[in-house]
Amino acid sequence: MFESVGSLAAGPWIYAVVAVSVLLDVFLPVLPSGVLVITAGTAAAAGSGAAGQVPHEVPDILALILSATTASVLGDLVAYRLAWRGGERLDRAIARSRRLTTAQERLGDALSRGGGALVVLARFAPAGRSVVSFCAGAAHRRVRDFLPWSALAGLSWAAYSVALGYYGAQWLGATWLATGVSVAALFGAGAAAAFLMRRRPVS
Repeated sequence: MFESVGSLAAGPWIYAVVAVSVLLDVFLPVLPSGVLVITAGTAAAAGSGAAGQVPHEVPDILALILSATTASVLGDLVAYRLAWRGGERLDRAIARSRRLTTAQERLGDALSRGGGALVVLARFAPAGRSVVSFCAGAAHRRVRDFLPWSALAGLSWAAYSVALGYYGAQWLGATWLATGVSVAALFGAGAAAAFLMRRRPVS
């Protein structure tokens, strides 16, 4: 079974696939970028010898984390800049959505206080990254206030996702069961992040 997983993530092209998927999911949150990163992390477990060797090249953990983090930050910045230039049309779209209006206000308050934990938390919540990036740009928040938190959010999410796949394979064996459990853990973190964002302000 591991050979099947390994073959899906074999070769250097996996880094480009991960990067493109993560970059685009700020615009298309339905893209399974987290599942892809976890699957690549599962395949990377082969390189440790803990899950057994397979006749495929396996991804490097640090390279996976770097590619996913870089793509996450770049995607955030593209969304941020597009929203910055969105003008009145985007402002009206946000004004019509209570959720987006509330998110914009809370994000502005958090960034103005120097506490961007909301950006990090939103990275794990479903569509949270998209909401935060677009709202930060639409509100014309300074890039120096937004970028460091975007980088921390991207790194946290990428490291967590890769670790889920990697250690899941070590503990449960490099099988589809391990991948499924790891994906469930990622969705669980997303549900918890969404709950916390609804329940109370994040400083």
